[in-house]
Amino acid sequence: MSIIEVKNLYKVFGPSPSRAFALIDEGKSKEEILRKTGNTLGINNASFTVEKQETFVIMGLSGSGKSTVIRCLNRLIEPSRGEVLIDGQDIMKMNKWELLQTRRNKLSMVFQQFALLPHRTVLSNVEYGLELSGMEKGEREQRAMKALEQVGLKGYEQQYPSELSGGMQQRVGLARALANDPEVLLMDEAFSALDPLIRTQMQDELIELQASMQKTIIFITHDLDEALKLGDRIAIMKDGEVIQIGTPEQILTNPANDYVRAFVQNVDQTKIITVSSIMLKAPTVGLHKEGPKAAIRKMEQARIPAIMAVDAARKLKGIVTIDDAVRLVREKKDDLTPVVSDQVFTTTPDTPIANLLTTALETSMPVAVLDEEGRLMGVVDRASILAELSKSMEDEETPVPLSEQLDEEATTPGKEA
Repeated sequence: MSIIEVKNLYKVFGPSPSRAFALIDEGKSKEEILRKTGNTLGINNASFTVEKQETFVIMGLSGSGKSTVIRCLNRLIEPSRGEVLIDGQDIMKMNKWELLQTRRNKLSMVFQQFALLPHRTVLSNVEYGLELSGMEKGEREQRAMKALEQVGLKGYEQQYPSELSGGMQQRVGLARALANDPEVLLMDEAFSALDPLIRTQMQDELIELQASMQKTIIFITHDLDEALKLGDRIAIMKDGEVIQIGTPEQILTNPANDYVRAFVQNVDQTKIITVSSIMLKAPTVGLHKEGPKAAIRKMEQARIPAIMAVDAARKLKGIVTIDDAVRLVREKKDDLTPVVSDQVFTTTPDTPIANLLTTALETSMPVAVLDEEGRLMGVVDRASILAELSKSMEDEETPVPLSEQLDEEATTPGKEA
């Protein structure tokens, strides 16, 4: 369900937008429009939707239009053309009172610069917006305290911004946005001013926070790794245009053009691309209706040394090898259950391929892919895992031989299977 719909959005900065639009309609470039009219095309026909409780990341280089877009969503910048629908209402048609209520109740913004009031305490900073809206002191303090607890700043209520680290100051800004209990959280380069280590920590904390609060988040960044880490979906912008929208995996595996391809070429795709992309259909034997002869026939047809055993609900019960099935036939036994082994590795379809390297080293058997109910969805074999890892290493500037990586993984304690 879409909470925000952006339709054919334009923003032209300059003295004569009408002249710029005439050239836009002719298909002229951003540079040509600037040269001929003195106007800057900030947003060029951008359209996208944001789903309820989704983290939607808009990314691009400086000048791509990403920050202009997020400011148009709450009309900090007035769009030149188009529609911005929030819960079906066009924010561009709202009067001042309606716009104020929308900003107070539906949208909150976290900026790159913390914008804290230095003479106010942490608590007073967080409740500032509520104070401006006329909320009674007791209620606004209660909501501010709750927001501070959400971002891990309980106990710092009476500190001043100058007494906090950069990461803690950004948490205060986030708490101030959350205190309004908005439907949509707008975050404009919120972590880019932080040191790399603190930035990574804030990203992790935002992911954990989102898991509990389930807000709709629109996050602006110029950092692809940050976008891949945070985004349910990503929109990539260039020269005011939305070039591609997709999940992290879609962006990595199917870049729309050379511009997007250049963005993703140095990313370790095995950390993003998931098992679902290399999963194969799994031959199975049903323990409730099939015996060793049926299992042998299916393994022969598929040319595999073992087969997954499932029950009537297709829940995985284990794996049967060809040797065990043949032995049962020789013993004239019809029940497969005694030879079903539970020594089978399992994973989920959204597991990054890189996480299966240790598993690929420990077994030659296929890895079963299960859904949340334990039903078998498919299998991923050792060759597919290692092939993807090898492909990723070939793309690196200083590739590490696959054999060396496997040796390192095999001898390093504490690795997850």
